[in-house]
Amino acid sequence: MKILSEIKRVMSVQMDSVNFAKTAVGASYENAVRSLFRCRGKVVVTGIGKSGLIAQKFASTLASTGTPAIYLHPVEGMHGNLGIVSKNDIVFCIGKSGESEEILNILPAVRKIGASIISLTANKDSSLARESSLVLHMPVKREACPLNLAPTTSSTVALVICDAIAIVLMKMRGFGPESFALFHPGGLLGKRLLLKVSDVMRSGKLNPVVHINESMEHLLVEITQKWTGAASIVDSKRRLLGIVTDYDIRKAFAEEKIISNLKIKDVMNSRPMTIYSDEMAIKALQIMESRKKPLTILPVIDRHKRSVGMIHLHDLISKGLVQPASSIS
Repeated sequence: MKILSEIKRVMSVQMDSVNFAKTAVGASYENAVRSLFRCRGKVVVTGIGKSGLIAQKFASTLASTGTPAIYLHPVEGMHGNLGIVSKNDIVFCIGKSGESEEILNILPAVRKIGASIISLTANKDSSLARESSLVLHMPVKREACPLNLAPTTSSTVALVICDAIAIVLMKMRGFGPESFALFHPGGLLGKRLLLKVSDVMRSGKLNPVVHINESMEHLLVEITQKWTGAASIVDSKRRLLGIVTDYDIRKAFAEEKIISNLKIKDVMNSRPMTIYSDEMAIKALQIMESRKKPLTILPVIDRHKRSVGMIHLHDLISKGLVQPASSIS
């Protein structure tokens, strides 16, 4: 057998099947989407076998894109888990043949509870179809399996249809990046869209701040004790005047200057890059990476130009905002 040719054949069968299934997309699909959109409860998705795996994925996609949903294993449903179904819910059943006993056995109880039933099946004359309020027909000519037995094409078609429904609902709900981030706070996108500078900066006693008229010795102590490698220089109203980094100190030593004879203004950078505390933390990373030689620290100010914190690159790394492939090491 020619392995690569067979792989390509299966892929072609799958793609052709998805295109063929598009011919069945009509009024029933629109009615189903509108019903799901208006659902006052949640969407309970069920299926068994390979259809059960598609059902789990569909429920997960719905839930993460703004439509409350949960997966119900039909066998577990027969043993008490039907308690998650309420009369305001929609039970979405996925089954190629529409004759799986595991699904059919729970439908009388679902009807008695009062929930609506929508089915996705390749057999529009099946028992499942007859028990449903709405039927979504997914025509499948044959499986990619040479025996026409193993669910392959049918699973792909069901998955594509479910994804399409979920995305349409997502758009109807106006579900944007901020909403997605809210539902995915542990992911990189969630962190980038939710975390503000104030959430990651070093503030209070951890914020290295030195008055412009303090001594160089005091400055060195502040930089050393706060473990940031820099200190913000402020006036009497705590407004930021500049910044001194350990690099500035080393540069002064390299030029053989006597540190005790210097004033802070002699070594500070009076035009440092800054960021506001109410801005997004990801912007801090973008500022740090924008220079040819990336920054490792960034002073944080409020809208009155007062020093309120300091961000170190390590703070962004610890919060998961820096991807492993980041240009900053």
